[in-house]
Order: sequence, then structure tokens, then C-alpha cells
Amino acid sequence: MAQAMPADPTLDEIRAHLGPMIANHAAFDGWTDEAIERAAHDADIDPEAAKLAFSKGATDMIDAWFATIDAEMEASFTVEELDAMPIHKRIRAAILKRLDIARPHKEALRRAIAILAMPKNVPLAGKLGWRSADAMWRLAGDTSTDINHYSKRTILGGVYGSTIMAWLEDESDDEAETIAFLDRRLGNVAQFEKLKRKFRMDPDRRFSVTRFLGRLRYPGR
Repeated sequence: MAQAMPADPTLDEIRAHLGPMIANHAAFDGWTDEAIERAAHDADIDPEAAKLAFSKGATDMIDAWFATIDAEMEASFTVEELDAMPIHKRIRAAILKRLDIARPHKEALRRAIAILAMPKNVPLAGKLGWRSADAMWRLAGDTSTDINHYSKRTILGGVYGSTIMAWLEDESDDEAETIAFLDRRLGNVAQFEKLKRKFRMDPDRRFSVTRFLGRLRYPGR
């Protein structure tokens, strides 16, 4: 959701303001200078200043738009609402909220994903996916700093990305297929987490190089 612009905005403020407005036009004009110009006109901003704010072109525009989705998602929940939900429900609610925010710009998102899938843009795609997953986990209250910090975000990035792809193709009533897909994926993650805990609690279940090599050397009969 675009905020009011200050009288003499910085380039970062222009990016944050125009990100979602460019998405309004990207469905028709693509992530192009034309979309920037139309958004700048809507916001009464100098088009040349707007282009300067997005000097890297399409990837800058997509980056800015995704950042506004992160921010709007975080602002959509009260502390009381989050406290009333278990963590897995907070993650589910965060993903569904992101889809809700992006819904008016579904075609723009489809075009953005096609751009991010280009080989030269894969590193940026990974960065943006990680940033979104981190925003969702922070919203859910995660404070881990060990290896779980990374594994949680990696797993959630996969769940979120695959859910987006399912959502883009979903033509079911009330997006029931997407919701069912998301719930299955979150269920799989929950089972994985239970398995990880079981392995941590039972040393005999943990992988051991020594034990593995020993079994190769003296196989069971």
C-alpha cells in the first residue's frame, strides 16, 4: 500500500512509493520504462527521477514491489492476532496474506517470475525468496540463530515458491486448490520437523560416518 510522498523524496522513497504502482501497469506494459512512466504520472513524480530510482530496470522494480508486499504483510497482523495462533498457523496466515496482497496483480507477478527465472537473475530470485521467508518467520516470532534459522527459511522458501506457482494456475472456486496445496505442503514440513526432533533425541538414529563405514565393512547377514 503506497504511503504519502514527502515533498523532496529520496530515490529509496520513490522506489518504495512506486513499487506497487508499477505493478498496476506491469500486467499490460511489462516491467518496463513505460510502466515506470505511467506510475510516475499517477503519483505526480518526475518520470526521469522515477527511472533513476529504478536504474537496473525490471529487477529493481520487482525488488521494490516485493519489499512492499513484505511490509504490507507485516502490517496486516496485530500482536493480539498473532499471539492467538500457534506458529504453524501464523506461517499459513502470512502466506495467504501475501497471496491476498498480490491478487490484484496476478499477471504482473507471472511476468515478474518469468524475469527472475532468467539465468542472470537467479541470484536475485534467491535473495528475494530468502527475504520473504525471513519476513514470514520473523512475523511468526522466530528468534533462532543456529542452523535452524537457515533450515526454516530454506524450507519455507520452497513451500512459498511452490504455492505461488500453484496459485497462478488455480482456477478453482475461492482458490480451494491452492489452499489445499498449501496445507499439504505445510503438513509435509510438520512431519519433517517431527522426524528431525526424533533424530536429535535418539543418538542411534543420527547419521554416523563411522557406523556407516563399519556397516559397509561388516554388512548385516
